[in-house]
Formats: sequence, structure tokens, C-alpha cells
Amino acid sequence: MSAEPLSKTETEHRLEALPGWALEGDRITRTYRLPSHVAAAALTVHIARIQEELNHHSDLTLGYNTVALSVHTHDAGGAVTAKDLELATRVEAAAPAHGAE
Repeated sequence: MSAEPLSKTETEHRLEALPGWALEGDRITRTYRLPSHVAAAALTVHIARIQEELNHHSDLTLGYNTVALSVHTHDAGGAVTAKDLELATRVEAAAPAHGAE
């Protein structure tokens, strides 16, 4: 079963509850800055676990002390859906434990 795409207005409204997340084209994105490379790597692993639990995966990029996510739903034609916002919410809740800003 495919997820229903959200309108741009609905996506932007829901992103108001997720500081740092933005709608960029057909994706929602966020970059976290962390205190060290090890902290960034640990957050990346934590995000990978969340993605496996949700069976929903983002483009995930590890930098020296940054972690960047970019996500949309392939099953919805590459649009943003509630699945993307659920992933973002879970990541946002996990990030502070790793020192993410």
C-alpha cells in the first residue's frame, strides 16, 4: 500500500513542529552539527536503527562532525508523506542525546 502525498502547505505546517527541518523541492531535509566525528557516526547508526524499525529510509550523509538527512517516499511518487514526518520526528527526538545541534 502506498502512502498518500501531503500538500506543500500541509508539509510546511507539520514542519513547524520540527525546528531545523525544511522542505527542499520534493524532500524534507535537515543537517545536524555534532561535537565530534565519533558523535556524528553514533547518530548515524542511531538513525539507521530508527529507519530499520520504520522500514523507511532516507539519504543519510555522514560528514566530519555533521549528519545530513534528505527524505521523501518513493511509494508516493517521490512526494513527502506522513512516513517522512514520522521519521523526522523520531530522529529529532534521538539527536540531542548525541549532542546534536
